[in-house]
Amino acid sequence: MNLKKIYFILLIMLTHFAFSQDGIPIYSDYFADNLYILHPSMAGAAARNQVRLTARQQWFDQNEAPNLQTLSFNARLGEQSGLGAIVFNDANGYHSQTGLYFTYAHHIMFSRSDVDLNQLSFGLSAGFMESRLDETQFDLNDFDPIIAGIIQSSSYFNVDAGVSYNILNFSGHFTVKNIIFQNRNIYSDKLESNNQRRFLISAAYAIGKSLSSWTYEPSFLFQFSERTGEQAIDVNFKAYRELDFGTLWGGMSLRRSFDGSEYLDGTEIKNQKLQYVTPVVGVNYNRFMFAYTYSYQIGNVRFESGGFHQITIGYDFLGNRIEPYDCDCPAINF
Repeated sequence: MNLKKIYFILLIMLTHFAFSQDGIPIYSDYFADNLYILHPSMAGAAARNQVRLTARQQWFDQNEAPNLQTLSFNARLGEQSGLGAIVFNDANGYHSQTGLYFTYAHHIMFSRSDVDLNQLSFGLSAGFMESRLDETQFDLNDFDPIIAGIIQSSSYFNVDAGVSYNILNFSGHFTVKNIIFQNRNIYSDKLESNNQRRFLISAAYAIGKSLSSWTYEPSFLFQFSERTGEQAIDVNFKAYRELDFGTLWGGMSLRRSFDGSEYLDGTEIKNQKLQYVTPVVGVNYNRFMFAYTYSYQIGNVRFESGGFHQITIGYDFLGNRIEPYDCDCPAINF
């Protein structure tokens, strides 16, 4: 099979739920103790304020491979308000985008006491982004009327909104990304829709024992793209171990798309759905957090070497609480 065709198929499959959307691509950042990167309603929801820095690089053996960097901050302001901000840079070959989000969240507590967790949260993020397409290296001798041979750019604004409910060991979230329809002229109208709206639903339940230092947390994330009907689900599992110096944790995530791409295997046309596994390992030491994730694609059509590496560094500082809640709730207490 032609190498260019293989590469094209891989790009379509692997960017199915990442580069094709405006804003921050949805990879595995959230799996490394960073739910705010997905859900604006989690700004200031945790017991401590948080700073998270992530760097993601795909396919070290490929030039101009996709890479993503994010810097996020969220904090509680008073009893009921939360603030947050995210800066990101996303590059994929000739395409790139940078952006800045500002978030406000409102938290309503239904707890019976100071140690109980029963919190309903609403969040709204406003994002300012710029997309760029570098056409300076395109072959202008192969005439195409939509290729100008310059660096094209387009700036736009959009809004995300969501709601979260955290009660004891359970957490549930619903978020709508890119609510506003935006027309952009950086790409041909035939290649890009003005509807980038995406729906996210996620939930987790932590299982802990009073006489054990272990906590287990199964969770899932479901994504749905409104215009194209694309769907994908992440099924996750994490385990936390309390130690003298802090918390050691790790887990596994399996992402599977409900849609597939066709490819030619000899004379036979086959269909392959996007799916990859992502193990994660992390440690919380005092107020610092470090995590590493590695995503590996499953399937017959894939690059022979190179995975998707991501490092997350975090710092938690004093929020609106001195003591954590009396629950096994990693997203809130850790």
